Amino acid sequence: MTEVGDPRPIVAVLVSVVGTVGILAAHRRPNVREAVTLSVAVAKFGVVASMVPGVLAGDVYVWSLGRFVGVPGGDGVAFALRADALGLLFAALASLLWIITSLYSIGYMRGLEEHGQTRYFAAFAMSLSAAVGVAFASNLLVLFVFYEVLTVATYPLVAHDETGEARAAGRKYLVYTIGGGVAILAGTVLVYRLAGTIAFTPGGIETLAAADPVLARAGFALLVAGFGVKAGLMPLHSWLPDAMVAPTPVSGLLHAVAVVKSGVFGVSRVVLDVYGPETVGKLGVGLPLAVVATVTLLAASVIALRKDHLKRRLAYSTVSQLSYIVLGLALLGPNAIRGGLLHIPAHAFMKLALFFCAGIVHVETHTDHISEMAGIGRRMPVTMAAFAVAAAGMAGIPLVAGFVSKFYLLVGAVEAGGAVFAVALLVSGVLNVAYFWPVVYQAFFQTADDHDAKPVVEAPYGGRRASTLARADGGDEADDDGADPDLDAGDSADDTDADDPDPDVDPEELGRPDFSGETVDRDYGEPAPRVDGEYAVDRHPSDHTVPDADGADDDHGPDAGHDGNDHGPDASVGHDDNDDHGHHGGPPPGGWERRDPLGGESTWFMLGPILAATTGAVALGLVPYAAVFLRLVDAVVSAVGVVG
Repeated sequence: MTEVGDPRPIVAVLVSVVGTVGILAAHRRPNVREAVTLSVAVAKFGVVASMVPGVLAGDVYVWSLGRFVGVPGGDGVAFALRADALGLLFAALASLLWIITSLYSIGYMRGLEEHGQTRYFAAFAMSLSAAVGVAFASNLLVLFVFYEVLTVATYPLVAHDETGEARAAGRKYLVYTIGGGVAILAGTVLVYRLAGTIAFTPGGIETLAAADPVLARAGFALLVAGFGVKAGLMPLHSWLPDAMVAPTPVSGLLHAVAVVKSGVFGVSRVVLDVYGPETVGKLGVGLPLAVVATVTLLAASVIALRKDHLKRRLAYSTVSQLSYIVLGLALLGPNAIRGGLLHIPAHAFMKLALFFCAGIVHVETHTDHISEMAGIGRRMPVTMAAFAVAAAGMAGIPLVAGFVSKFYLLVGAVEAGGAVFAVALLVSGVLNVAYFWPVVYQAFFQTADDHDAKPVVEAPYGGRRASTLARADGGDEADDDGADPDLDAGDSADDTDADDPDPDVDPEELGRPDFSGETVDRDYGEPAPRVDGEYAVDRHPSDHTVPDADGADDDHGPDAGHDGNDHGPDASVGHDDNDDHGHHGGPPPGGWERRDPLGGESTWFMLGPILAATTGAVALGLVPYAAVFLRLVDAVVSAVGVVG
C-alpha cells in the first residue's frame, strides 16, 4: 500500500459545496438550479471514480491541511483526508446514487409542486459533501466533524414539510444523532488517551491491543453506540421510522444511503481500522455486538409486518437490513466481513428502488397504505415490477444483489461457528418474504373489489380487549350467535362507546382508534373498517399533505410560505392530469385503470431512476466483480489482514 499526495479527496468534498452556492444563486430559475444540481452530481462522481483504479492497484490518496488539534509534547491530530478502498466504497456509492436521486427529485418535487425546492436541493448538495467527507476522513476526529455536519445538513430535509409532525421528527432526529455524536467524541478522546493516536490503520491501532482492557471496551462501546444511532441499532432506532415524514427522495438517498450508511460505515472503521478484528476478538466485544445486531434484524422484521403505511414498512426493513452489515463485521471472519461490506451497496440499490416506487405511487395516486393498493399493478406495471425485483433481492432471492451479500454472510456465520446467527439470517429472510410478498401479490393478483384482509396489521396488539384473546382475523372472541361475551345481558354493541372504555386499555395512550364499540364480524371481502373516516390500522400522514378538492392545502397552500421562485409554469416536467389526482388515496371509483407500461404511468424523470436503481441491484447480483464494489470489498478485507 503506497500513500500518494493528491488533492482529489478534498476536491470531491468541495465540488458540491460550490454546487450549493450555485443552486442558491439560481433560485429564481428552477431549470438552471436543477441543471447545476445534475452537473455537480456528475462531476462529484467523476472525481471519486477517477481514484478507483489507483486504489485497486494499492495506492491510497492523501490530502492534508496540517495539524488540526495540537497536543503538547505530541504530534497532535491532522485534518487530513484519505481515499482508501473502504472510503471509496462509501463515496462511490453515495455520489453515484446522488445522480439518480437528483433526477428523481426533479420529477417528485415538481410533480407535487412542493415548496422550498431551492432549500431542498441546496441541503441535498451539502449533505453529499458531508457524506464524502465521512468516507475520506483519515482519523476519528475528522470523521466526527463531517458526521456532525451531515446531521445539521440533513435536518432541513427531514423537516421539509414544515408540519407539526415534520418538525417533531426533525427534533427527534437531532436529539438522537447529536447525542450519538457526543458518544463518538467521548470514545474518540478515550481511544486517543489509550493509544496516543486516532488515525485509521488497516487492521487496527497496535497499541490498543496492549491498553487497559476495561477502558478499551468502554471506548469501543461509546464509539459503536454513537455510530449505532444512525445505523439504526435497537434501541437507538426510533428516529428513523419517524423521519419517513420527509419527502421520498430524502427517505431514499439519505435514509437508505448517506445517513444510515454513514452509521454502519463508522462501525466499519471502528472494527476494521481502529481496533482491528484481532483486538475486537481479544477484548470479547464482537459477540455482544453480534447479539445486538441479530436482535435488531429479527425484531425490526417482525415490526415491519404490522405496518400498513408503505414507507414505514420500508423504514423498519431498513433497520433490519442495516444490522446485516453490523452482524457481518461483528463475526470477524473474512467471508462475514465481505458479506457485511458488500451489503452496503446491495442494500442501497435495492432500498432506493423500493423507496422510489413508494414515492411515485404517492405522487401519481396519493396512495400510501398497503391496504389501499389492491390491483395497483394495472395502473403502475413498471413501478410495481421494479418493486417486486427489489423486494426479491431484499429477501435474498438469487440473481439480485441481496443474494450475493447474504450468501457471504451465511457462509461467514457458519465459518465463525455461529450456527445461531446463521439460523437468524435464514429466519430473517423468511420474514422479508412475509412483509414484502403481500404488497406484490396484492398489486398484481387482486383487485380493489376482491382482495384479502390484512389481519396482521388490523388486529390490535394483544387483542381488542386485554381480557380476551385475539382471533386469527383480528377480532374478539364471540359467542356462536355473534354476541360479545363482555357485554352485560341487556346491553348491545351500539351501547358501547368511547365514553366507557376498557380500563385496561387506553386507546389514546396506544395511539390507535378505540375499537371497543365494534363487536360484529366483518365481511373481509370489503375494504378495511374506518374509524372517524380513518383506517383502523397504522394510519399516519403521508410524506405530503394531499390538497383539498378546491385546490387549497392545509400545509402547502398559497399562504403557507411557498416561494414562487421555486416552482411555476416553467418548472413543469409534463405530468399528465388524470383521475387519480382527484381523490385522497386508494383506487378511484371503478378501480385502477390499466396504463401503458412505457411511460403512461408517470414521467421518465421518475421512472428512469427507478429502472436505474433496479438495474444496479440486478447487476450486483449477476456480475458483482464487474460492478467494482466487490473488488473494493476484497481490497478492504486484504488490507485489514483477514484473508481467506
